[in-house]
Order: sequence, then C-alpha cells, then structure tokens
Amino acid sequence: MTTTTNTPDATNTANDERLRRWRLVLGGDDAEGTGRALTGRDAAMDAALSALYGDGGATGARNRTGRAAGLGASAPSVARWLGDIRTYFPSTVVQVMQRDAFDRLGLAALLLEPEMLEAVEPDVHLVGTLLSLGRAIPETTKETARAVVRKVVEDLEKRLASRTRATLTGALDRSARTDRPRHHDIDWNRTVRANLKNYLPEYGTVVPERLIGYGRAARSVKKDVVLCVDQSGSMAASVVHASVFGAVLASMRTLRTRLVVFDTAVVDLTDQLDDPVDVLFGTRLGGGTDINRALAYCQSRITRPADTVVVLISDLYEGGIRDGMLKRVAAMKASGVQFVALLALSDEGAPAYDRDHAAALAALGVPAFACTPDLFPEVMVAAIEKRPLPVPALAPDEEAGH
Repeated sequence: MTTTTNTPDATNTANDERLRRWRLVLGGDDAEGTGRALTGRDAAMDAALSALYGDGGATGARNRTGRAAGLGASAPSVARWLGDIRTYFPSTVVQVMQRDAFDRLGLAALLLEPEMLEAVEPDVHLVGTLLSLGRAIPETTKETARAVVRKVVEDLEKRLASRTRATLTGALDRSARTDRPRHHDIDWNRTVRANLKNYLPEYGTVVPERLIGYGRAARSVKKDVVLCVDQSGSMAASVVHASVFGAVLASMRTLRTRLVVFDTAVVDLTDQLDDPVDVLFGTRLGGGTDINRALAYCQSRITRPADTVVVLISDLYEGGIRDGMLKRVAAMKASGVQFVALLALSDEGAPAYDRDHAAALAALGVPAFACTPDLFPEVMVAAIEKRPLPVPALAPDEEAGH
C-alpha cells in the first residue's frame, strides 16, 4: 500500500496560490488581510478590476460598498480598459464586466463613438443597449453599430437555426398523414388501429391492408405563427432572440410567420423578417406597454384559428386594459388558436413579471413561464402538435404563473 504526503514546498505553493486568488478577489484594501503583493500579469488584471470595482477616486461613480469606481467618462481610457479586459479575461467574463461598467458608471453614451464600439465584446446585452439608444446613434456610428448587431445575430443563428428548423420540420411532417408511406415513415400505432378488423387469431397478428404514415416534403403552409413581442426596456434580450427566431421560422415554407412588436404602439415587422438585423433596428426599446392593443392587432390578422400559434413574449406589466387583454386571450383560445405566453425568451434566469396577470392567464389554461432560447423549439413543437407545453420546473415563489 502506497501513501502520499504533502511536502512543505507543495503546501507552500498551494497556500501561495490561494492567497493570490483571494488577493485578486478582495482588491487590496488595507483590511483585506492577505498581505500578498501582485506583479506582472496579476498586477495588470488587478488594475483592470480595480478600475471598475475598486477605489478609483472622486471621478468615479459610487458603488454599493461606498467605494468609487475609477474608469471615468473618457472614451480613450474606457477603450483602453476594454482592450485590457479582453487580454486578461475570457469572453464570458468580459461580457459581464462590460455590462457592469455600462450599468454602474453610466457609460452607454460612449457607445455612440465608433472607436468604442470597435473595442467592445459583442453580446446580446450590448445589442440591447444599442437598440435603446435608437435614434441617438449618429450617422458616423450607425454602420459600426449594425456590424456589431450583425455579429451577435449571426452567432445566435449558428447556435439556434439548424436545431430549430430540424425540430419544427419533424413536427410539421408528423401533422401530415399519407396512406402510401415509405417504410420508415409508417405510423404504426395508427396503422394497427386501422387494421384491427384484419386480426388473425391463429397467427396472433394483424394483416396491415392499409398503411398510415407521416407525409414528407409538403410545400403548402401548414401552420401560421404570430410572434407578439413586448419591446419595453426590460425585454431587450427577449427582443433580440425573438427577432432571430422570427427570421428562422419565416425561412420555413410550411410556416407563415408574422412578427409584431409593441409598447404603447404596435408595429408589424413581418416584411423585414428576411434580415433580423433590420428587424432589430425597426424596434424601439423603452416606453410603456399596451398588451391588449397588440393582441387586438394580432387577432385581426388571424384567418385560420385552428392552425395558428400565437406566442406572446412579455413580462405582462400591462398599461392598457387588463380585462380586455384577458378576454382577447380567452376568445383566441375558444376559436382554436394555440396560445403561448413567455415571460422572457433569454438565458438571463428568472425574470420580473406581473404575477396577477400570469395567474389570470394560467386560469385560462395558458401557463406563463420564462423560456430559454434552447427550449423554444420544443415549446413550438408542443404548440404545433397541440400537446401540453414543456413548462420548466418553477421555484415555490414563482408558481403564480404556472
């Protein structure tokens, strides 16, 4: 039997690494207690962290601990800092630090300068910030802004498009039946039921005189999909993902897709679905919310209720007529529409939402829940096939909308 022991050198090395990590976390204040000095790359990383989270002097914005952040509002200094954090940290950490910098220090206005946009790490949150700036973006920055938005959209399409098309195509194929299927397209459950009269007891089998299978490669439109998206400021990430999904669904010939965005006004962006970047620049983040008005518009465009799926993406904070909103949802369901209510379409975790409205929708048989982009294709398949939706498990304090 072999035993291993830690040598003093190994123990010292482990302790030193532990102190190094704590020193980077604690930030080097007088009372932090590590007594550890940083050099080289560690010192540069610490400087980048301190500029955002540490004591940077009176020019910074106060954070919740009372210390001041020290980036200031100078575009050159912020651009250098953005370059530094991209050097020292992985892109996922960079995106979090960028978000903190813009939220904590109020640096969103600096995104109006092309040099700043070229320095940032593009992500969904950055796109949301750019869209919220809207018409404030000057002409000299618009092309750079579009390039940033396009990169994020293309990355999302690479991640989501193929799986979405494959998943929904399977569901749409299953909705079409044929009596001359290929072997691998036979629906055996329906075939057996249709041929029970041909049961041969002496052989213990059914003779399948009539085969029933799933149709393939049908070109006609089978389902209508209406995406009704709240573009209030809190829904920025959902607007980005909904625009990408809208473009993907519009590219499928067996679906007829409509994209409607709303605040207190309603805008139909269906004609721009061939390019989700155009869709995003057609939105206007911020403002109030009138869900009832948006649903009234969507309802007026439904021509085949039994073959229509309406997806409302909203935190349900209604500034319009609450009872009118609920009556419209009830009327659409009664006509045969499959109605889906998503509190968010993003990876951001549990959203804030109006629990009373979520509970009212649940009472109508419409569970309201947050949906990640990866789950969205499964939600759409369930709606198309008129099955129960794959509602994620909720924590006890989130069950109002279930």
